[in-house]
Amino acid sequence: MGSGHVHRLYRHAHSPVHALPPHTKLAAVLAFVVVVVSTPREAMWAFGAYAVLLGLVAYAARVPAGFLLGRLLIEVPFVAFAVLMPFVAEGERVEVLGLSLSVNGLWGAWNVLAKGTLGVAASVLLAATTELRELLLGLQHLRLPPLLVQIASFMIRYGDVVTDEMRRMRIARESRGFEARGLRHWGVLAKSAGALFIRSYERGERVHLAMLSRGYAGSMPVIDKVTVSRAQWSYALALPSAALVVCVLGWVL
Repeated sequence: MGSGHVHRLYRHAHSPVHALPPHTKLAAVLAFVVVVVSTPREAMWAFGAYAVLLGLVAYAARVPAGFLLGRLLIEVPFVAFAVLMPFVAEGERVEVLGLSLSVNGLWGAWNVLAKGTLGVAASVLLAATTELRELLLGLQHLRLPPLLVQIASFMIRYGDVVTDEMRRMRIARESRGFEARGLRHWGVLAKSAGALFIRSYERGERVHLAMLSRGYAGSMPVIDKVTVSRAQWSYALALPSAALVVCVLGWVL
Protein backbone atom coordinates (compact mmCIF):
# COMPACT_ATOMS: atom_id res chain seq x y z
CA MET A 1 0.00 0.00 0.00
CA GLY A 2 1.24 3.42 -0.82
CA SER A 3 1.96 5.73 2.04
CA GLY A 4 -0.32 8.37 0.52
CA HIS A 5 -3.46 6.23 0.87
CA VAL A 6 -5.86 7.99 3.28
CA HIS A 7 -9.33 6.72 4.13
CA ARG A 8 -12.39 8.91 4.53
CA LEU A 9 -12.67 8.38 8.28
CA TYR A 10 -9.20 9.79 8.87
CA ARG A 11 -8.99 13.41 10.01
CA HIS A 12 -5.58 14.97 9.59
CA ALA A 13 -4.40 16.90 12.63
CA HIS A 14 -1.35 17.40 14.82
CA SER A 15 -2.36 16.10 18.21
CA PRO A 16 -0.88 13.87 20.93
CA VAL A 17 -3.31 11.11 19.93
CA HIS A 18 -2.29 11.25 16.26
CA ALA A 19 1.37 11.05 17.29
CA LEU A 20 0.96 7.81 19.25
CA PRO A 21 2.29 4.63 17.60
CA PRO A 22 -0.56 2.72 15.93
CA HIS A 23 -0.21 -0.51 17.89
CA THR A 24 -0.53 1.33 21.19
CA LYS A 25 -3.82 2.84 20.03
CA LEU A 26 -5.07 -0.53 18.78
CA ALA A 27 -4.28 -2.14 22.12
CA ALA A 28 -5.92 0.72 24.02
CA VAL A 29 -9.15 0.56 21.98
CA LEU A 30 -9.35 -3.22 22.31
CA ALA A 31 -8.84 -3.04 26.07
CA PHE A 32 -11.41 -0.24 26.37
CA VAL A 33 -14.04 -2.23 24.46
CA VAL A 34 -13.41 -5.32 26.62
CA VAL A 35 -13.87 -3.23 29.76
CA VAL A 36 -17.08 -1.66 28.44
CA VAL A 37 -18.54 -5.03 27.51
CA SER A 38 -17.65 -6.37 30.98
CA THR A 39 -19.59 -3.58 32.72
CA PRO A 40 -22.97 -4.59 34.24
CA ARG A 41 -25.85 -3.10 32.31
CA GLU A 42 -27.49 -1.90 35.52
CA ALA A 43 -24.61 0.53 36.19
CA MET A 44 -26.02 3.18 33.89
CA TRP A 45 -23.83 5.91 35.35
CA ALA A 46 -20.71 3.96 34.28
CA PHE A 47 -21.62 4.25 30.60
CA GLY A 48 -21.99 7.99 31.04
CA ALA A 49 -18.49 8.03 32.51
CA TYR A 50 -17.19 6.09 29.51
CA ALA A 51 -18.78 8.64 27.18
CA VAL A 52 -17.01 11.43 29.08
CA LEU A 53 -13.68 9.60 28.72
CA LEU A 54 -14.20 9.27 24.97
CA GLY A 55 -15.13 12.94 24.83
CA LEU A 56 -11.82 13.81 26.48
CA VAL A 57 -9.98 11.67 23.94
CA ALA A 58 -11.84 13.38 21.07
CA TYR A 59 -10.91 16.77 22.54
CA ALA A 60 -7.25 15.77 22.84
CA ALA A 61 -7.32 14.43 19.27
CA ARG A 62 -9.04 17.60 17.98
CA VAL A 63 -11.90 15.59 16.49
CA PRO A 64 -15.06 17.76 16.31
CA ALA A 65 -18.28 16.45 17.82
CA GLY A 66 -20.07 16.76 14.47
CA PHE A 67 -17.46 14.62 12.76
CA LEU A 68 -17.78 11.93 15.44
CA LEU A 69 -21.58 11.95 15.56
CA GLY A 70 -21.84 11.79 11.77
CA ARG A 71 -19.73 8.63 11.68
CA LEU A 72 -21.83 7.04 14.43
CA LEU A 73 -24.71 6.72 11.95
CA ILE A 74 -23.15 3.45 10.87
CA GLU A 75 -24.79 1.78 13.86
CA VAL A 76 -28.35 2.64 12.76
CA PRO A 77 -29.17 -1.03 11.91
CA PHE A 78 -28.21 -2.04 15.45
CA VAL A 79 -30.38 0.75 16.84
CA ALA A 80 -33.34 -0.60 14.86
CA PHE A 81 -32.70 -4.07 16.28
CA ALA A 82 -32.50 -2.69 19.82
CA VAL A 83 -35.77 -0.78 19.40
CA LEU A 84 -37.57 -4.03 18.54
CA MET A 85 -36.26 -5.95 21.54
CA PRO A 86 -38.75 -4.58 24.15
CA PHE A 87 -41.63 -5.62 21.89
CA VAL A 88 -40.54 -9.17 21.07
CA ALA A 89 -38.75 -10.26 24.26
CA GLU A 90 -40.60 -12.40 26.80
CA GLY A 91 -40.87 -12.10 30.56
CA GLU A 92 -42.24 -9.44 32.89
CA ARG A 93 -44.12 -6.64 31.11
CA VAL A 94 -44.39 -2.96 31.94
CA GLU A 95 -46.62 -0.21 30.53
CA VAL A 96 -44.76 2.70 28.86
CA LEU A 97 -46.86 5.35 27.08
CA GLY A 98 -49.64 2.84 26.67
CA LEU A 99 -47.35 0.19 25.19
CA SER A 100 -46.72 -3.18 26.80
CA LEU A 101 -42.95 -3.67 26.85
CA SER A 102 -40.75 -6.44 28.20
CA VAL A 103 -38.53 -5.50 31.12
CA ASN A 104 -35.83 -7.87 29.92
CA GLY A 105 -36.19 -6.40 26.44
CA LEU A 106 -35.74 -2.87 27.75
CA TRP A 107 -32.59 -3.85 29.60
CA GLY A 108 -31.34 -5.73 26.54
CA ALA A 109 -32.00 -2.75 24.28
CA TRP A 110 -30.16 -0.46 26.68
CA ASN A 111 -27.27 -2.93 26.85
CA VAL A 112 -26.93 -3.11 23.06
CA LEU A 113 -27.27 0.65 22.53
CA ALA A 114 -24.90 1.73 25.30
CA LYS A 115 -22.11 -0.77 24.69
CA GLY A 116 -22.49 -0.73 20.91
CA THR A 117 -22.39 3.06 20.70
CA LEU A 118 -19.33 3.31 22.91
CA GLY A 119 -17.53 0.61 20.92
CA VAL A 120 -18.33 2.30 17.60
CA ALA A 121 -17.27 5.70 18.98
CA ALA A 122 -13.94 4.29 20.13
CA SER A 123 -13.41 2.70 16.71
CA VAL A 124 -14.27 5.96 14.94
CA LEU A 125 -11.76 7.83 17.07
CA LEU A 126 -9.12 5.22 16.24
CA ALA A 127 -9.84 5.54 12.51
CA ALA A 128 -9.94 9.35 12.73
CA THR A 129 -6.46 9.50 14.25
CA THR A 130 -4.71 6.65 12.41
CA GLU A 131 -4.13 6.14 8.69
CA LEU A 132 -4.91 2.76 7.17
CA ARG A 133 -1.28 2.04 6.43
CA GLU A 134 -0.40 2.75 10.06
CA LEU A 135 -3.21 0.47 11.25
CA LEU A 136 -1.78 -2.39 9.20
CA LEU A 137 1.69 -1.70 10.58
CA GLY A 138 0.19 -1.69 14.06
CA LEU A 139 -1.35 -5.10 13.47
CA GLN A 140 2.06 -6.36 12.37
CA HIS A 141 3.69 -5.03 15.52
CA LEU A 142 1.00 -6.72 17.63
CA ARG A 143 2.02 -10.04 16.06
CA LEU A 144 -1.22 -10.64 14.18
CA PRO A 145 -0.74 -13.56 11.73
CA PRO A 146 1.13 -12.08 8.74
CA LEU A 147 -1.19 -13.73 6.25
CA LEU A 148 -4.22 -11.96 7.73
CA VAL A 149 -2.40 -8.61 7.61
CA GLN A 150 -1.50 -9.18 3.95
CA ILE A 151 -5.08 -10.12 3.08
CA ALA A 152 -6.36 -6.96 4.77
CA SER A 153 -3.74 -4.85 3.00
CA PHE A 154 -4.56 -6.20 -0.45
CA MET A 155 -8.31 -6.00 0.21
CA ILE A 156 -8.10 -2.32 1.11
CA ARG A 157 -5.77 -1.48 -1.76
CA TYR A 158 -7.64 -3.34 -4.48
CA GLY A 159 -11.03 -2.38 -3.15
CA ASP A 160 -10.13 1.16 -4.19
CA VAL A 161 -8.68 -0.05 -7.50
CA VAL A 162 -11.83 -1.99 -8.40
CA THR A 163 -14.05 0.92 -7.32
CA ASP A 164 -12.09 3.28 -9.56
CA GLU A 165 -12.36 0.81 -12.45
CA MET A 166 -16.14 0.65 -11.94
CA ARG A 167 -16.30 4.44 -12.06
CA ARG A 168 -14.39 4.57 -15.35
CA MET A 169 -16.64 1.90 -16.88
CA ARG A 170 -19.75 3.81 -15.78
CA ILE A 171 -18.42 7.01 -17.34
CA ALA A 172 -17.64 5.12 -20.54
CA ARG A 173 -21.20 3.75 -20.70
CA GLU A 174 -22.76 7.13 -20.04
CA SER A 175 -20.55 8.80 -22.67
CA ARG A 176 -22.08 6.40 -25.21
CA GLY A 177 -25.59 7.38 -24.18
CA PHE A 178 -26.35 4.35 -22.01
CA GLU A 179 -28.59 4.82 -18.99
CA ALA A 180 -29.97 1.87 -17.03
CA ARG A 181 -33.72 2.31 -16.66
CA GLY A 182 -35.19 -1.18 -16.43
CA LEU A 183 -34.78 -4.93 -16.68
CA ARG A 184 -33.89 -4.79 -20.37
CA HIS A 185 -30.63 -3.02 -19.47
CA TRP A 186 -29.52 -5.67 -16.99
CA GLY A 187 -27.72 -7.56 -19.76
CA VAL A 188 -25.37 -4.64 -20.34
CA LEU A 189 -24.71 -4.31 -16.61
CA ALA A 190 -24.05 -8.05 -16.34
CA LYS A 191 -21.51 -7.88 -19.16
CA SER A 192 -19.85 -4.92 -17.44
CA ALA A 193 -19.63 -6.91 -14.20
CA GLY A 194 -18.07 -9.84 -16.08
CA ALA A 195 -15.54 -7.57 -17.75
CA LEU A 196 -14.72 -6.01 -14.39
CA PHE A 197 -14.12 -9.46 -12.86
CA ILE A 198 -11.79 -10.49 -15.70
CA ARG A 199 -9.84 -7.23 -15.53
CA SER A 200 -9.48 -7.52 -11.75
CA TYR A 201 -8.33 -11.13 -12.02
CA GLU A 202 -5.77 -10.29 -14.70
CA ARG A 203 -4.53 -7.31 -12.69
CA GLY A 204 -4.11 -9.53 -9.64
CA GLU A 205 -2.04 -12.03 -11.65
CA ARG A 206 0.20 -9.28 -12.98
CA VAL A 207 0.74 -7.86 -9.50
CA HIS A 208 1.53 -11.32 -8.11
CA LEU A 209 4.11 -11.95 -10.84
CA ALA A 210 5.65 -8.54 -10.19
CA MET A 211 5.92 -9.34 -6.49
CA LEU A 212 7.55 -12.70 -7.19
CA SER A 213 10.06 -11.04 -9.50
CA ARG A 214 11.01 -8.72 -6.66
CA GLY A 215 11.70 -11.54 -4.20
CA TYR A 216 8.33 -12.02 -2.51
CA ALA A 217 8.40 -15.28 -0.53
CA GLY A 218 5.10 -15.23 1.37
CA SER A 219 5.68 -12.39 3.81
CA MET A 220 5.92 -8.63 3.54
CA PRO A 221 8.95 -6.94 5.10
CA VAL A 222 8.40 -4.49 7.95
CA ILE A 223 9.98 -1.32 6.60
CA ASP A 224 8.95 1.12 9.32
CA LYS A 225 10.11 -0.16 12.70
CA VAL A 226 8.54 1.88 15.47
CA THR A 227 10.06 2.11 18.92
CA VAL A 228 7.63 2.88 21.71
CA SER A 229 8.62 4.53 24.95
CA ARG A 230 7.09 3.74 28.34
CA ALA A 231 5.54 7.23 28.38
CA GLN A 232 3.74 6.56 25.10
CA TRP A 233 2.33 3.26 26.40
CA SER A 234 1.22 5.01 29.58
CA TYR A 235 -0.48 7.76 27.59
CA ALA A 236 -2.25 5.28 25.31
CA LEU A 237 -3.39 3.01 28.14
CA ALA A 238 -4.75 5.90 30.20
CA LEU A 239 -8.18 5.45 28.56
CA PRO A 240 -8.65 1.71 29.31
CA SER A 241 -7.09 2.15 32.77
CA ALA A 242 -9.60 4.85 33.72
CA ALA A 243 -12.39 2.74 32.20
CA LEU A 244 -11.28 -0.24 34.29
CA VAL A 245 -11.64 1.81 37.46
CA VAL A 246 -15.16 2.78 36.41
CA CYS A 247 -15.99 -0.86 35.62
CA VAL A 248 -14.81 -2.06 39.04
CA LEU A 249 -16.88 0.62 40.74
CA GLY A 250 -19.85 -0.41 38.61
CA TRP A 251 -19.65 -3.93 39.99
CA VAL A 252 -19.00 -2.85 43.58
CA LEU A 253 -21.49 -0.01 44.00
